[in-house]
Amino acid sequence: MRIVIAVTGASGALYAQRLLHHLQGKGHELHLIISSYGKQLIQQELGSLNIPAGTYQYQEKSMMAPFASGSALLDAMVIIPCSMGTVGRIATGVSDSLITRAADVFLKEKRKLILVARETPWNLIQARNIVSVMEAGATVLPAIPSFYSGPKNLEELADTLIFRVLDQLGIFLPGAYRWSDAQEE
Repeated sequence: MRIVIAVTGASGALYAQRLLHHLQGKGHELHLIISSYGKQLIQQELGSLNIPAGTYQYQEKSMMAPFASGSALLDAMVIIPCSMGTVGRIATGVSDSLITRAADVFLKEKRKLILVARETPWNLIQARNIVSVMEAGATVLPAIPSFYSGPKNLEELADTLIFRVLDQLGIFLPGAYRWSDAQEE
């Protein structure tokens, strides 16, 4: 699968790191864009991002990436974490960066676009923007981890969300906790 991964300036850099970790070495073609605020958050939250070898990287203000055009056949885009400002720009068609231009392309070409929205609480404008991007064809996965698997550390907790992202991509990992795995009492 050919996947664009974008990281914006919302807290949750660990989610991006765990997604890259689980895609690493699985034969997927990865394209990465990190916004300037995303870089600041990565520095603050993780120190650095472990980027798998062979990952194509792009500057946020460049429009020379292949996926800035609908003629490039990439399969999916995940914006993780996705700031509400990014959601708003996508909802209103503002393509002022490679991230928002690529999202616009994925929507117009009816390709998989997943937004891992990371903000709480929402105001009414943000809620309407979420509805707009969903109506346009995006999948919104709020950055809400689950606890029923009994995660023992932050990585396992983040993975509860990442496994849902991977499910939406059609990538099923062995070992991902499923509700059917729960023991009946």
